[in-house]
Amino acid sequence: MVYKIVVLVLLFFVIAAVFYFSWLSDPSFMEESYLPVWLLNWSNKYYNLRTAIPFLALGFLLEIYTEYNGFNNNKKLNFKQNIVFAAIIVCVAEGGQFIIQRRNPDLMDVFYGIAGSIIGAVSYNLLKKLRNAKQT
Repeated sequence: MVYKIVVLVLLFFVIAAVFYFSWLSDPSFMEESYLPVWLLNWSNKYYNLRTAIPFLALGFLLEIYTEYNGFNNNKKLNFKQNIVFAAIIVCVAEGGQFIIQRRNPDLMDVFYGIAGSIIGAVSYNLLKKLRNAKQT
């Protein structure tokens, strides 16, 4: 029970972080003094790639959440639903940039967000298979 709550809290934290950073008025994050300089430099150099990073965690956590909540025994359907959910989140985050000055939505961010969530979900499933293979 505690495990499910921890995963759910982490999911909400990642989703909130996606919306927070997507809707900042300064896309360079230079006003965010709590972020290390090396991270700011990296995120400004790899502008679209930085979108994929939180979605790696989102895809991973969504796979954990759907598996342990027993939504559906069909793993392929769960995988597809999780990717659609991640796609909705990235589209809402990018769509919100239409109303924020100095921000412009980018279709490549949508691509990187979806790709990040796919990689995160696949990583979870691969790690699970490796763990199960070692147990047998």
